[in-house]
Formats: sequence, C-alpha cells, structure tokens
Amino acid sequence: MRCSKRKCLNPAIIYQKYSGLHLCEAHFIEDVERKAKKEIRKELMIERGDKIAVALSGGKDSSALLYMLKKIFHPRSDLEFFAIAVDEGIKGFRSVTLKNAENITKELEVELHTFSFEKEFGFTLDEIAAKGFEQAPCTFCGVLRRKVIETKAKELGATKVVTAHNLDDEVQTISINYIRGDIERLSRLRGRREEFVPRIKPLRGVPEKEVALYALVAGIPISTVQCPYAKLSFRFTVKKMLNEFEMKHPGTKYSLLRGYERLSEFLPTAQPGRKLLRCERCGEASASRICKACEIVERMRSRKS
Repeated sequence: MRCSKRKCLNPAIIYQKYSGLHLCEAHFIEDVERKAKKEIRKELMIERGDKIAVALSGGKDSSALLYMLKKIFHPRSDLEFFAIAVDEGIKGFRSVTLKNAENITKELEVELHTFSFEKEFGFTLDEIAAKGFEQAPCTFCGVLRRKVIETKAKELGATKVVTAHNLDDEVQTISINYIRGDIERLSRLRGRREEFVPRIKPLRGVPEKEVALYALVAGIPISTVQCPYAKLSFRFTVKKMLNEFEMKHPGTKYSLLRGYERLSEFLPTAQPGRKLLRCERCGEASASRICKACEIVERMRSRKS
C-alpha cells in the first residue's frame, strides 16, 4: 500500500488501525515526533535553561526517546541533557540493556550516570525475588527505581526528569488503578508535587509498537531480551487484556487515555500548600512516616536476620 498522505507516492511501512492511515517512513517519523511535541507543548514541559535527566534503561522506549529529544532540541543551546541508568541486578537482562545505553549515549554525546540497587540499598532485585515475598518483584522494582532516579536527579542538579512511558504504559497504569479503585493514585498521575523533580512523559500518546518501529527506522539497536519477572506482575495481565481489546476494537487505548484525562478534572487534588511528610529513615518527601523504598529496605533486612 502507498502512503495515505496527500501527494505522497512512497510505500507505507505501517498501517494505523486506530486512524485508518497507511504511513511511509518519512510520514511515520513525522507522526510520532508530532505526538511527542504536542505532549510537551500541552504540559509546558520544557523551559529555557532546563537541565534534563533522561531515565535511560537501554530498552527501545528510552533509547528512542533520548534520540528523539536530541533531534528535536538540537538547536537549543540553553538546554542540557544527561542520562540516568539504574542497574537493578537482574542476571542476564540488565547488563544487555545497559550496554545499549552506553552505546547510544556515546553516539549522541550525552553524559551517562549509572547507579545500582546493590550500591544504593545493599541488595539486588534478584535477591528480593529469592526471598519469596507475596508481591511480584516488579512492585519492589518500581518503587526502588523511582527512588534512585529521583534522588540522583536532584543530586545532579536536574530541573526535569524525562521518562519513556508510552501510551500502553499509561493506559495500563490507569486501568490498574481503575480495577483497584485507587482514586488517590489516579489523581496523582496528572498531579505534580513541588517536593519532587517534575516528570515529563513525551511518549504517553505514542503506542508501544510505534515506539519500537521508530527506533528500528532510526537505526537504534533494539534488545530482544525480556525481563524474567515481567510476566509475574498484575500489569502483565492487564497488558494482555488491553492488547486484546485494541486488536478487536482499534482505538481502545486512546479512548481510555482521553477518558481518564476528562475524568481527572473531577478527581480530588492535594490541598494547596499541604506538605508531604519527611521519611524518618532517608529524609525524603513521603506520604507516611517511612517511605516505600525504606520500607522495602527494612523488610529485606528483617529477612536476612
């Protein structure tokens, strides 16, 4: 099939079922970058003089995002980008993606800072998984990764943190919180707290498969290795469900995202001026006396004793 864009005679490389468009390579790249730019403009995400930390795992999403940001903001000499990578300690998985992270940051001339669970907390994710906790390893991983990225971004002077959450990630999170009836977390998805470095998600309007194709077209190395713990999570179950809906009813994921955005206007927000507590262990902002990351550290210590 030829590209659907007017006067374009190039062959299409993708068919977007949700839009009904066939897009050639050039128009596909344009479409993905347009969605990212729209999200950045909508949220007024990037400002003059920002020092931006990119959370880089070395996977397809974060690698494509870093490439895209450098491409879009190349003329802006007032902006500074650097990357933060986290080694959770997952044997046979993270070492592969971290190698990709090293390669792409070298190619794009972006400074890379790598930190590890073992050094920051005293244990790896593999060690957490071996303890046999009721929760899936992904639950612990998410909390600890956010902790590392937040604290290190602050230490390195970042004014913004960019993450590579795509459309699929966003609607999975929204759906998980719908299913659990967690109104507080639903309201937090769109809110910003002054205690934390502001987070930017330029790819939240781009489907996961399109991010992967963008990386492929851009010549970014894509690792096919999968995290061994992903299939143990509730998110994986929700992901399969949403993919089935999207296959049978194209546009479902965009509908969920738009529906949530309309609903979020009516969700309760944090009271103006209300400050979070400070964790009694690490001193960082927390909703309770002890933050979730420090709770995990204490649970691991109790299992060792």
